[in-house]
Amino acid sequence: MAIVSVGTDLVQIERLGEALERRGERFLRRVFTDGERAYCEARNRPQTHYAGRFAVKEAVMKVLGTGWSGGVRWVDIEVERPENQAPAVVLHGETARIAEEKGIRRVWISITHDGGLAMAVAIAEG
Repeated sequence: MAIVSVGTDLVQIERLGEALERRGERFLRRVFTDGERAYCEARNRPQTHYAGRFAVKEAVMKVLGTGWSGGVRWVDIEVERPENQAPAVVLHGETARIAEEKGIRRVWISITHDGGLAMAVAIAEG
């Protein structure tokens, strides 16, 4: 398999926390899946984990080369975290179709957070 593309993103945790407070439930429903929300809310600092997942979604959009256009929806890029395993991305809907069209078979991710920042790297494998 070959690397098709790479995307990264960096999010200020405090700024995402402010967006969560300001926009509330509407923002959460638009951006995060039920599974992502359950994972984040079960943590001591939910905003840190929301910021990491937001960074993943942005990094994956860069990998796809679409940004927020072309039918890509935030909730169609889902970060799963199986117990005792690294986080993984699952693509749904139009986003999955776009990835398939571009020859992307899998997207590998890494998430980190420190010093008030959350960062994600996405690597598309074809």
